[in-house]
Amino acid sequence: MSKIKLLKYLFLNSNLTEPENNYKKNKDVDLETIGTELKTIIKKLYNGRSLRIRAVDGGSTNAEEMELIALGNAYYDIERFGLSFVASPRHADMLWVTGPVTRNLERAVKTTYEAAPHPCIVVAIGDGACTGGIWKDSYAVVGPVESVIPVHIKIPGDPPSPKQILSVILQSLRN
Repeated sequence: MSKIKLLKYLFLNSNLTEPENNYKKNKDVDLETIGTELKTIIKKLYNGRSLRIRAVDGGSTNAEEMELIALGNAYYDIERFGLSFVASPRHADMLWVTGPVTRNLERAVKTTYEAAPHPCIVVAIGDGACTGGIWKDSYAVVGPVESVIPVHIKIPGDPPSPKQILSVILQSLRN
């Protein structure tokens, strides 16, 4: 395609975006249901403010972190459901720990837990955090998160999807 044809196509073509019905029909009903219920429970538990989350990497492969990042993108957008990530454990209501705890990060995980206000809900996300995963007998790994700090919720998976994470959080907040 010549440059002139390309420029004409780009600037003179009226169909620059997708038709609205192409992306509206793919709306995830389960996610909206989970999110709406989460929002209701969080409003009740936290008097209208959001549930604040501090994510801690105990030595993961970053697969779980990619899923946590996805929770903040435009598709999942957990902020609209009343959940938000915070930079300091001092502001957190919940700690999300990923990966098996390595010897180099054991002190960091403990310090983060100690800095969080109590009661603080600790969530182990992924097989590594729940059981130690394939690294559980490694010389460099202390073990699963529960061998370092108390864990209240376990979300297995390698890695668990954002929807799985939200649904397990919802189930645990219901109880």
